[in-house]
Amino acid sequence: MSLLADVKEKQMLRALVLFLLVFHPTVWAVDFSSQSQATTVVDLYTSERCSSCPPAERWLSTLQHDDALFDSLLPMAFHVDYWDQLGWPDRFATVENSNRQRNLVREGLISQVYTPGIVINSEEWRGWFQGLRQPPTHTEQRGALQASLKGKQLVVQFEQPDNLVLNMAWLGNGLETTVKAGENKGKTLQHDFVVLQHWQQTGKKNWQVTVPPAPDRGQQQTALAIWLTKPGSLEIIQATATYID
Repeated sequence: MSLLADVKEKQMLRALVLFLLVFHPTVWAVDFSSQSQATTVVDLYTSERCSSCPPAERWLSTLQHDDALFDSLLPMAFHVDYWDQLGWPDRFATVENSNRQRNLVREGLISQVYTPGIVINSEEWRGWFQGLRQPPTHTEQRGALQASLKGKQLVVQFEQPDNLVLNMAWLGNGLETTVKAGENKGKTLQHDFVVLQHWQQTGKKNWQVTVPPAPDRGQQQTALAIWLTKPGSLEIIQATATYID
């Protein structure tokens, strides 16, 4: 090997090491938190099979441009599977999302299961059907929900003495589906804030969680959302989120 070739090889190795140090996920980190005022959480229950859902999803997508996004506003789209047997299986739908909506009914937080169904601050919101487009904001003071994500390790803090359930979800933006059957046949649907994966851990004040890799469903952006509930309840106490790419 010539001296020049040896120098070039060492330069390439140094460049590779530098690349790994900068871009390897185990050293990537972000801190994020809510305000002390309760975050306004917007849940949309939707389906690619539902012909009246695309307008509601387009509205949800506009919240990307809201100055309060992830600071005091968290939108999430839960795709349900109870329309899948009618001609088009929604690739984002899960039975867990459907059961979540049914459990909201059981807890008395919403009146019935339907799509598009909008739940804001754990309460049914029909304002969208009446032409309203600005979600009502939360006014209660709940305390800041603080989080730090470094590689696969998530650390969460919330100063409250009770046992709480930490909910975590990967959200996907910029998703697209061309529907080939059903009520939306021939349409290309755009989706944002889609819940791609949801998991939980019960704890008190401090949580340390190893998060799973974010699912790759073709999204242009991925966000990590976290929110707190009491055990056995879906009513959200506090929430926050951050983009990770």
